[in-house]
Amino acid sequence: SEIELALQHDILCFNVESFAELDRINAVAAKAGKRARISLRINPDVDANTHPYISTGLKANKFGIAHTKAVETYLYANSLSHLEIKGMDCHIGSQLTDTAPFVDALERLLGLVDELAEQGIAIEHLDVGGGLGVTYANETPPQPAEYASAIAQKMQGREHMKLIMEPGRAIAANAGVLLTKVEFLKQNEDKHFAIIDAAMNDLLRPALYSAWQDIVPVTPRTDVAAAIYDVVGPVCETGDFLGKDRELAIAPDDILAVKSAGAYGFVMASNYNTRARPAEIMVDGDKVLVVREREKIEDLWHNEYKVQ
Repeated sequence: SEIELALQHDILCFNVESFAELDRINAVAAKAGKRARISLRINPDVDANTHPYISTGLKANKFGIAHTKAVETYLYANSLSHLEIKGMDCHIGSQLTDTAPFVDALERLLGLVDELAEQGIAIEHLDVGGGLGVTYANETPPQPAEYASAIAQKMQGREHMKLIMEPGRAIAANAGVLLTKVEFLKQNEDKHFAIIDAAMNDLLRPALYSAWQDIVPVTPRTDVAAAIYDVVGPVCETGDFLGKDRELAIAPDDILAVKSAGAYGFVMASNYNTRARPAEIMVDGDKVLVVREREKIEDLWHNEYKVQ
């Protein structure tokens, strides 16, 4: 199991979200003759003010242990002989554009740390998760230094605790673009469509979240008139679009860059509609490296078996 594998590799800790998980990890650790280091993920009931699909810190969300049940859960974990309490963590959501929700959540966690200390349970590390936003369109998220300063102020006097952060989108999103070719330009009665060779299976965010991704021609044109296009793929769903109502001066065979595709791009890609996933290329200065090969159509069925 994943738990057995994690114990074999002596990971930092398990981030646990329920009594049932505590019981399971304790049982697996007992069978392996080990003690599993654990941290509890706390749901602080803080509104991250982000898209509801990526808000994870409200009591209505499925994630974490309710703030009001945290001490009880830690006491239970402390009673299990094959668990070792190490930390506390939370993650209140993704694409946050304000430091206030981070600070609110941290204040709640630090209050719990103090309550647990009174019960004789020491918390060695605090994992504040990720969620720092990036600019896709006109958002103005805090700079990393501003975020770090807000967190550091609340951690004053707690230098004995290790602080863990998990920035993902903030590192990767604007480091990646999706390149796609314009296959056809099509005009219906009152709508222009740019039909491209990428689709929702390659970049799901626009279809899933109605997310904005900036789309620009790699080589700007001055020889064609601009028009307002919906930029759509070839998948058989009306929701298969990467951008709507975009003013573009483009022609068939042009290459478009869908920007800010470095986070939640390839990792959410699929083979829906029997589509092979694209290659991934890393640019390092003047070096261009293929870091993932383009899938072949045969790859889609290589692990299937014929039934005679």
